Amino acid sequence: MGKHNEFGKEGEQLAVDFLKKNGYVICYKNYRYLKAEIDIIARKDDVLAIVEVRSRSSDFLENIAETVTPKKIKLLVMAADHYVNENNMDVEVRFDIITILKNTKQFQLEHIESAFFHF
Repeated sequence: MGKHNEFGKEGEQLAVDFLKKNGYVICYKNYRYLKAEIDIIARKDDVLAIVEVRSRSSDFLENIAETVTPKKIKLLVMAADHYVNENNMDVEVRFDIITILKNTKQFQLEHIESAFFHF
């Protein structure tokens, strides 16, 4: 596995740990539907958070959250819709982004709730 893949997995685990610490229940990790993948599906009360995790090193110049493209958003919405319908859920669905910036050996995590809307 490449170093960037290992860093991505490490970032996802940091995000899971953060969500759990903040009262979320992790429903699913790496949920796949057709060509879409949701990094984390988490629930807190009546809110289902569809979480995209973005991990970058400190030398990355672009705003990390802005790397989620319209195409990726469309895929996330499609997969989230499938998950909710497949599990016959009656919940509010929210799309979040967790960014993880690595500076040498230190991580900076930011949780952006309602990062984008699905309509």
